[in-house]
Amino acid sequence: MRDLKLEPLTAGAFAPFGTVMDTAAAELRMINGGTTERFHALAMADTASGGGNTILSLFRGQPREFPYAVGMMERHPLGSQAFFPVTGGDWIAVVAPDAGGRPGEPRAFLVPGHIGVQYARNVWHHPLIAVGRVSDFLVMDREGKGANLEEASYDVPYLIAQPVN
Repeated sequence: MRDLKLEPLTAGAFAPFGTVMDTAAAELRMINGGTTERFHALAMADTASGGGNTILSLFRGQPREFPYAVGMMERHPLGSQAFFPVTGGDWIAVVAPDAGGRPGEPRAFLVPGHIGVQYARNVWHHPLIAVGRVSDFLVMDREGKGANLEEASYDVPYLIAQPVN
């Protein structure tokens, strides 16, 4: 196996793969007579390809055991996919550039439990990796006709050591 080092998540480092959804960097609007803070437009769904619709779901991720082997990736060619944690646990986002229709060398980001990410349409990523505890996520993605899931395996998996919590 090959080692896959965890990187700190920054908007710049993640930009080739999608959007970081961080309330600290969002446009803040006071609404409802000043009683509610709205962190405006953290992400924009890209789901209309092929007549798709945007849906919002709750995913409950079971904590992974470490060291963890990243042996496969997936992508959604017809729509973006956004994950925002609601239970506050740190998590890991693994992404990769496209390499001739297959995932290239992955990058792994340790994501603080108050920050979300949106994977851009057609970006290779690993399924949800919860760290340390069961974690709930609001997930915005596409529902509709068409082949919107591709999976590919690595010949040699990448290994993520125990993340520091």
